[in-house]
Amino acid sequence: MAEPGCETSSEESLSTEYPTAADPMSPKQKQPRHGGCRRGRGRGCYRLVCCHCRRHPDSFTTYFARLLKHVHEGLSLSQEAVSVMDSSVKDIFERIAEEASRLARFNKRSTITTRDIQTAVRLVLPGEIGKHAISEAIKAVIRFYRRK
Repeated sequence: MAEPGCETSSEESLSTEYPTAADPMSPKQKQPRHGGCRRGRGRGCYRLVCCHCRRHPDSFTTYFARLLKHVHEGLSLSQEAVSVMDSSVKDIFERIAEEASRLARFNKRSTITTRDIQTAVRLVLPGEIGKHAISEAIKAVIRFYRRK
């Protein structure tokens, strides 16, 4: 906000100043940003992109260890097992999404609803495993809304 005695024209307030080459940069701008590696026993990672801490946004690998900890405390998964689990989860997810999309298109709607996803799970997963998946999903949604 401008001071009461300070009046500026609209042209002055809209002008943008570009920094010149002679302007010194602040120390924060000169330093490259580091990811903050957790693998170095308290030391920071000196690489710009740490290979150990790189995130994989299209991967479910972080969730397998968490789930396994809840089911069997002392067990772990090998990298190959994690890779197989990740690809199978992606495959099932893609099949369910495609089937739900087809159901929405068939009913002339542009939105996939929970009913479409539930029906797609029943169609994609055979027999008892589909019923079990739906009941577990309903329990998870109830737990989620209780926590909020």
